[in-house]
Amino acid sequence: MAEATVPVPLQAFVDATNAADSEAFVATFTEDAVLDDWGRVFHGRPGVASWNLTDNIGKQAHFEIVDVRPGDRPDSVVATLTVTGNGFNGTGPMTFTFDGDLIARLVISPTD
Repeated sequence: MAEATVPVPLQAFVDATNAADSEAFVATFTEDAVLDDWGRVFHGRPGVASWNLTDNIGKQAHFEIVDVRPGDRPDSVVATLTVTGNGFNGTGPMTFTFDGDLIARLVISPTD
């Protein structure tokens, strides 16, 4: 499968995290977004903000994009990210589904 370019909302997600800008981070998601982190599901921007505090910027996370591949839908990609910080550290896939220039759904799951 051909490598995809980095979609604008994915780059904004990474940039906001790496800049520790929580307001910009939450703004990368739609109002009704769903974030599924290994089965822990967060709903809407309030849920994304909560996850951000406990698992992302609140843990001084830093992302590096390793690879981006087309997802199983035209509006999705699977990005392999390396995560460092004071929480999870490692490399794994994140599946992003977009609605325009915003993230509608993010699924973080273990590698197979």
